[in-house]
Amino acid sequence: MTSLKFCAAIAASFLTLAPVSASAEVVGKVGVDWTGNDILVDAVPDPQVSGITCHVTYFDRSVIDRLRKGNWFEDPSNNSIACRQTGPIEIGSINLSQSGEEVFRAGLSLIWKKLVVTRIYDKKNDTLVYLIHSRQLTDGSAKMAISTIPLFGQNVNWKNGKPK
Repeated sequence: MTSLKFCAAIAASFLTLAPVSASAEVVGKVGVDWTGNDILVDAVPDPQVSGITCHVTYFDRSVIDRLRKGNWFEDPSNNSIACRQTGPIEIGSINLSQSGEEVFRAGLSLIWKKLVVTRIYDKKNDTLVYLIHSRQLTDGSAKMAISTIPLFGQNVNWKNGKPK
């Protein structure tokens, strides 16, 4: 029993090293089973688009689950996102390319797997698209979700002028 507690303590100490974005704020935590696994809900403001907040969900595995199932240093890639206008929209200098730009990143494993939110501007439809997915070193993940913010008809302040 002592070795189990020792292993749990080591695993917990490694988990505290996983990178977490400073701009995200945990606004919800829902327990899903008796082992201590949780679904966390973070509020993530877009650093270049004020007035937009994305709510991101992700699974946080407990130490008991990690010990029971192995794969100690990784959380699942099941994520969800919903972005909404939460104030006056002011758009700063954003990447207008098709690949967009990373808005948020958090660790889902000790080193390799990252949860990523990317913002893409759909110029033709005047819409901000937010894509959530996981990034892994060797295998990409097909698990993703999007949320959109239509700007049409909105009072939007473009700091550098609206793209033509």
